[in-house]
Amino acid sequence: MSLRTANVSLLTSNVSLRTSNLNKVNTVLGLNVYAVVYLWKKYRMKIISFNVNGIRAITKKSFVEDMQRVNADVICLQETKATEEQVAEAIEGLTGYHVYANEAEKKGYSGTAILSKEKPISVVRDMGNAEHDTQGRIICAEFKDFYVITVYVPNSGSELLRLSYRQTWDAAFLLYLKNLEKTKPVVVCGDFNVAHKEIDLARPKANYNKSAGYMQEEIDGMDAFTSHGLVDTFRAKNPTEIKYTWWSYRGGAREKNVGWRIDYFLVSEVIQNKVKEAFILNDVHGSDHCPVGIEV
Repeated sequence: MSLRTANVSLLTSNVSLRTSNLNKVNTVLGLNVYAVVYLWKKYRMKIISFNVNGIRAITKKSFVEDMQRVNADVICLQETKATEEQVAEAIEGLTGYHVYANEAEKKGYSGTAILSKEKPISVVRDMGNAEHDTQGRIICAEFKDFYVITVYVPNSGSELLRLSYRQTWDAAFLLYLKNLEKTKPVVVCGDFNVAHKEIDLARPKANYNKSAGYMQEEIDGMDAFTSHGLVDTFRAKNPTEIKYTWWSYRGGAREKNVGWRIDYFLVSEVIQNKVKEAFILNDVHGSDHCPVGIEV
């Protein structure tokens, strides 16, 4: 036997020995590699956020099949445009979730929902502010390690008539989140109706201080969130990636990818390192938005 052949045989023997020892340890612990991988995946929580632009309309398309394929642990929805009962009825084909919805006083307007495989510890609607709590824009679900809040931030309007109200709303929402953080960290997701930086929209120069969603006052609102300990997870994980979450229905904007990134996952700084992935699902259609998500 040559020296090289002997070394290969020795190496093979050592690998077999290590594998044998690992199997012995697994046998003693009552585990195997497949079980360990299963448990690891099981305890990673996938959360997605999706402005559906009408839950009753989108469920007539491929929404149920899309959500089954995504297989998120928590699904946060905005602009459901439905009552709590209508939301539950619309998604009855999507089984395995506890369903919680918040509706606006004005029928067929705004609205949010949280669908969760795990039953939350508690669920609270709205932020306890009479000025802002009539449009079903917020739901907060409490889990063991953090709160999940889904939000549909008011749009300033095509003629910017609600820009002043939007500033008041942003300030109140930030205060609400910071109060929650006194108890445990937050994961807040939804349609924030603002492109934060130039990288977040296809045509920044044409829209800056001219269009709702890219006014300096709205940018300042997002700056306030990120400067007060809330981390934009997608940008933290993908600092230079150009990807959008909303496209106008006009002019073939989605096909041309003339879009805006206005849907976000923000998390408390203390759990930033627990976020394993942050992603945008451009291949999911049915709305003028697409889903965004994290794994934590």
